Amino acid sequence: MRSREAAEAYIASVCFKHGPPRYVGVELEWLLRSAPDRPGGPAADLPALVRALGPHAPTGLDPSSPALPLPSGSLVTVEPGGQVELASPPIADLGELVAAVESDTAVLHSRLAAAGLFPEPRAADPVRPAHRVLRLPRYSAMERCLDRVGPHGRSGMCSTSAVQVALDAGERAGIADRWAGLHELGPVLVAAFANSPVMHGRATGWKSTRLATWLALDPVRTAPPTSLAGDPAQAWAERVVGTPLLCIRGEGEWRTPEHVTFADWAEGGLPGPPPTVDDLEYHVSTLFPPVRPRGFLEVRYVDGQQGADWQLPVAVLAALSASPSALDRAREICEPTRDRWTSAARHALADPVLARAARELFPLASAELAGLPGAPPALVARLAEITEGRVAAGRCPADDPLPGEPGVPAAPIPTTEGALP
Repeated sequence: MRSREAAEAYIASVCFKHGPPRYVGVELEWLLRSAPDRPGGPAADLPALVRALGPHAPTGLDPSSPALPLPSGSLVTVEPGGQVELASPPIADLGELVAAVESDTAVLHSRLAAAGLFPEPRAADPVRPAHRVLRLPRYSAMERCLDRVGPHGRSGMCSTSAVQVALDAGERAGIADRWAGLHELGPVLVAAFANSPVMHGRATGWKSTRLATWLALDPVRTAPPTSLAGDPAQAWAERVVGTPLLCIRGEGEWRTPEHVTFADWAEGGLPGPPPTVDDLEYHVSTLFPPVRPRGFLEVRYVDGQQGADWQLPVAVLAALSASPSALDRAREICEPTRDRWTSAARHALADPVLARAARELFPLASAELAGLPGAPPALVARLAEITEGRVAAGRCPADDPLPGEPGVPAAPIPTTEGALP
């Protein structure tokens, strides 16, 4: 890689794989607590995690581990703060995906419970300060780099969890619409599934403190695109190559150069040899936007959910993206809310514009899900239940306090749309 143009051409050629949209996958993250009925407690240490995960421990946690998949095929990883993550295989049938992930989740949580570790039902740690337990070079470099921007990097790395949904990019002719649509759905889904009103022992005033943290920790790396017009592959390639390096891998402590983009490196801006394709692919993994193209499309904007409710955002996204007509109608509904990311994170469905869109979007998702082959009847019923009982009332999971949480002040409901950020 000896030029900006070469790097952009490579990224544009691999970031969207064309083909019929068939598969869905999911990554679930959980913060851990030391008692099932109260938040906090000592953070999980590495020996405890190694014992709990056994042969499923990732090699980054235990170099001697065989890193076996769980019985239904999901892989286990561990995030910097000790969050445990389950990554499903891609599966074409939604019912099969739900069954596989629920089965693997039960196995994983049973192993954790035997070691005295339990999933935190919120998407941000409600009690403990950010504490990194993984001392891998990647995370040490990330911490140093993000500390230059502000205080949010450590919290995002160590104290948050998400539901990440993986969808096929789709046929070439429809990729731009699919890319734009998944972004335009974002603020409404952020608001409807906001589940992190408390972090580090205080009510933050945000319904999705997790998303607020990620948007603030390094905006050049985490913000949504400034425009959804044009060729998404070229726009993504230009963003990747123009983003500053988070780190350069090497022996010992990895370097974290300041204000050096990948393009600068490719064009001789650093001493030593030019970057390789592998360096470029690694650099892509250090960008964390709301939707990240990785051949497939990785939707990263939804808070971690309580219990089996991880299925709901997966179902909504799968149903609304299953056909061009459903996605077109969803985009029409979400057009007034497409840029309201900050308001979604702060106010959730107390924002009247987001609430109005959600009251149209979720019945559409329920109807589309009911007609989706393989959709589990229990999931269809649960989505209808939260559509009628929660979304219609302008509420999200963050609006229901959990035992042991600091008091969460009610968000003021604005009297005018223009009063919202």
